[in-house]
Amino acid sequence: MTAVALTADTFEQTVVDNDIVLVDFWASWCGPCRQFAPVFEAASAQHADVVFGKVDTEAEQSLAAAAQITSIPTLMAFRDGILVFSQPGALPAPALEQVITAVKDLDMDDVRRQIAEQEQGQQPDA
Repeated sequence: MTAVALTADTFEQTVVDNDIVLVDFWASWCGPCRQFAPVFEAASAQHADVVFGKVDTEAEQSLAAAAQITSIPTLMAFRDGILVFSQPGALPAPALEQVITAVKDLDMDDVRRQIAEQEQGQQPDA
């Protein structure tokens, strides 16, 4: 499966509708982005159960701003609609494989429990 271009119109629905979504935030003028692109594409061919999306930060500036992208390339991973990984920098293939494996192996019940605990801790005291 090849990576799909994500836009402000398709980003949220893609993340919500799929179990695992990896997103590469990139730009055509970015050297490290161009180096990472074939690694990302190769991984997309090996993991048919994962949606690989790409966001062109030049064309989708509002989406990049909403995602708080300050450095490219930035890789984000979503599982069950929850952001579980975000890291700037071009990853070598073995490191990308580690991220994919880690995301697949996550105990999402535990992740949701941790998020709930964090949200409770941030509630102002009455």
